[in-house]
Amino acid sequence: MSADPFLFLAGQWLGAASGLLALLTAAGFALRWGLRFRLVGVTSFTALLSLSCLAFAISYTPRVTIPGAVVAPVVYDGGADLVIAAAPPDLAPEAYGPSALQVASNLRGGGRTSPDGLLRVRLRRIEPTTEGAGRPVVLAEAVRDLSTGEVRLSR
Repeated sequence: MSADPFLFLAGQWLGAASGLLALLTAAGFALRWGLRFRLVGVTSFTALLSLSCLAFAISYTPRVTIPGAVVAPVVYDGGADLVIAAAPPDLAPEAYGPSALQVASNLRGGGRTSPDGLLRVRLRRIEPTTEGAGRPVVLAEAVRDLSTGEVRLSR
């Protein structure tokens, strides 16, 4: 887990501001100010914003970039043990492996189930056979272990 320092700092400052606003709201109720109910809304929104910033800062993980890889969009994800990414038509053969590894490294394993505990990520391209038809060709396959997060190239 890596925390984003800017969002973490913003969450702390917003938390301090919501504490001060809570004191101001309590004073507003004690002194029966006319805007005391507006202060309740502002205070609760600031507290919610603070908690949201802190939660996002803690849960944020940057995307993995692998040298030589290109961005390949995911075209099929059943949520279990197979993910298929589409390779660009002009992708060089030396980028097949790194691109599959990059897609597999950036997928999150939470909620995925597989009988063998492995997630297979296939990089494929559609090669035309006849006009209006084509067949999928698997260019590379990466396997990610769902329990450890380890990613390796299988072909």
